[in-house]
Amino acid sequence: MKISLIQMNSISDRDANLKAATELIESAVALERPDWIALPEVFDFIGGVRADKFAAAEFLPDGPTYRTMQDLARRHGIFIHAGSLLEKIPGEERLYNTTVVFNRAGEEIARYRKIHMFDITAPDGTPYRESNSFKPGDTVVTYPCEDMIIGCSICYDIRFPDLYQALVARGATMIVVPAAFTMQTGKDHWEVLMRARAIETQAYVCAPAQTGPHTIGKETRTSYGHSLIVDPWGHVIAKASDGVGFVSARINPALVQKVRTQIPVASHKVAL
Repeated sequence: MKISLIQMNSISDRDANLKAATELIESAVALERPDWIALPEVFDFIGGVRADKFAAAEFLPDGPTYRTMQDLARRHGIFIHAGSLLEKIPGEERLYNTTVVFNRAGEEIARYRKIHMFDITAPDGTPYRESNSFKPGDTVVTYPCEDMIIGCSICYDIRFPDLYQALVARGATMIVVPAAFTMQTGKDHWEVLMRARAIETQAYVCAPAQTGPHTIGKETRTSYGHSLIVDPWGHVIAKASDGVGFVSARINPALVQKVRTQIPVASHKVAL
């Protein structure tokens, strides 16, 4: 199975972001002919103030972001793992940070809502309070794709290995981590965490990322980028440079089984 990860610099303009995502997907299809494509976290909208986020969000399955990704999957006959988008919740004052996945026919086959909220203080003192605007999900999600079982996670989830063990327990052989890692955390933790989760789960880990500056109110924040694909042994087999674009690789389901046979971690677990 050939896969492509889209790397974006989303802004506080949903229409512009959808245009950019569409152009990148169509370029990847033309140049790489992938079976499966993934986009980064909140590819539909980054920035603005709280009210702007809510104005850009949509109820699923309605809305332009959902329909655009659905149409692209159907038109090109590919799987699209639509990173994450802003999902409105009826009667709620917060949103979900939501992954939606479409098969080759444009049918929705998975929906995952980010479980772990990015409520931290960065090394430079900048506070991040994702839970002010977003409600956490509570469901572990996998879906079948060709010969793989793919597990869903989003960005900050990567720091919680129990989620990844739960995905493997549900059969995951590839795990996706659409992200918008900060520059400060990304430069020190991004690749280390992705490789660690791949080694622990003995699964492919695929992380499409946001890159570059985003305007949040009057403040500019920068995403780390460096979208990457890690194999079940922990090797980085594809990695994007800085800037907008995409990166591709071929995934071999047999390698997952080979690694799990060589080091049968699952059978060595003990209750503590």
